[in-house]
Amino acid sequence: MEYDNIDLSDDEEEITAQAVLRILQNSWQNERLAPEILPHQNDMVECMLGQIQHMERNINKLSKTDIRTWIHKMELSRIKFIICNYLKTRLDKIEKFCISILNDEKLRLESRTNYLTPSEYKYAQEYLSNMESHLKTAALNHVPGNMQTFDLDKIAIYPNLHSYVFLKTNETIMGIVLEDLMGDQDEEIDLEEGSQHILQYKPVADLLKNGKVQLV
Repeated sequence: MEYDNIDLSDDEEEITAQAVLRILQNSWQNERLAPEILPHQNDMVECMLGQIQHMERNINKLSKTDIRTWIHKMELSRIKFIICNYLKTRLDKIEKFCISILNDEKLRLESRTNYLTPSEYKYAQEYLSNMESHLKTAALNHVPGNMQTFDLDKIAIYPNLHSYVFLKTNETIMGIVLEDLMGDQDEEIDLEEGSQHILQYKPVADLLKNGKVQLV
C-alpha cells in the first residue's frame, strides 16, 4: 500500500501518511485503555480520511483480479475500523462522563487546551440537555414538588484516575511521584526508556498526553 505525504498547512509541516496512521493507532490504543477522555486527534483523523479517499481512487484503477486489490482493501478496512472505533470510544466516554467532561472542558476552553472537538462538545451539550429533560419528565414529575430540583454535579460520574494501567515508556523519565492512598508514604521512581510498568493512571496522565508513555 502506497501512502503520500500530507501537508499540515497550519504549521507548514509535512508528515507522511504512515506517520499519521501510527499516531492514530497509538491514540486509539491510549483512548481505549485510559480511564479519562484524552485530547482529541482530529487533525490526524481528517488527514487520514483524505488519504483513504486517495487510496480508494488508486484501488479503483487496479484490475479486480489483481491480488493487490484485495490486500489494499483489507488494509483500508483496518484503517477505517481504527478511526471508527477511536471516535466511538470517545463518544462512549462523553456519554458516561458527560457532566464532568463538560465541566472540565469549559475550564479548558478559557486556556484553549480543549480536549473535545467542536462537534464532540456540541454532542456532549445536547446529550446533557436530553438527559436533564428526561430526568425532569420521567422521574421528577412523580415526586413531591419540594423534591423536584436537583444538582447535576451531584449525579456526575467521574473517571477513576486511580485505576491501574499497563504502560511502556518512550523515553527515560525521572522523578515520578506515586501517591500512597493509604497513608503518607509517597514513593518516587524513575522509568527507563522502553521499560514496561503497571502503575496508577493519575501520576502518568500528563506523561501519556505528552507522548512520553504509551498504554499497552
